[in-house]
Amino acid sequence: MKRVLITGATSGIGLQLAKDYAGDGWDVTACGRNVIALQTWAEGRDNVTVLSFDATNTEATKAALSNDSLSYDLIILNAGTCEYIDFGVIDVSLFKRVFDINLFGVLNCIEALQANFQQGNHLALMGSTAAYLGLPRAEAYGASKAAVSYLARSLSVDLEHKGISVSLISPGFVKTPLTDKNDFVMPMLVTPEEASASIRHGLAKKKAEVHFPKKFTCFLKFLSSLPMAMQLALVRKITRKA
Repeated sequence: MKRVLITGATSGIGLQLAKDYAGDGWDVTACGRNVIALQTWAEGRDNVTVLSFDATNTEATKAALSNDSLSYDLIILNAGTCEYIDFGVIDVSLFKRVFDINLFGVLNCIEALQANFQQGNHLALMGSTAAYLGLPRAEAYGASKAAVSYLARSLSVDLEHKGISVSLISPGFVKTPLTDKNDFVMPMLVTPEEASASIRHGLAKKKAEVHFPKKFTCFLKFLSSLPMAMQLALVRKITRKA
């Protein structure tokens, strides 16, 4: 039986991935801070193990993960958050909160798990299409996801000699408790079920980047290939209309 570890499995994309992998017969380790939420859906599933810890806490993460002597076929580091700033006014404490989970939470998990990495393992990091372009109010979130994107690309090179695959997951807008807080138009919003299907399909093929929905992400990729002045002008025009 294949084994997958998923962080941020209490809600949204992580929860749907955990349910779908479990339904497909994988041995799932579902991780999150809310042990009650994890146990509620995991109850009665013999192939689901629940781990409750705060990924922003280095020692707690090591204690939860480093004692597991088994190797995972697939590790999906999905836990994350989003906070926005207004009018370009920098709030360092906000940036720290976002980076603590979106970047350092990922790093804490990798450090705790890496001793058991084996040839054939697959590591997937949750990025975002927000990393493609400079977007209004998304300075903290976008910067944290741009860091994750760079991390995934670099690790894919450095871990290749060990036979470990690395994928970057770059979703567009997905209807989750996190995006329910957004007060702006979210083009081509997809459901967690649709997101999970796209992610599982892409990871099964061990794609370097899994991005969806394709019409939206390919449009953003095109914009990101333009000269910066043109990018900024188009982003200003599009977001003002939105």
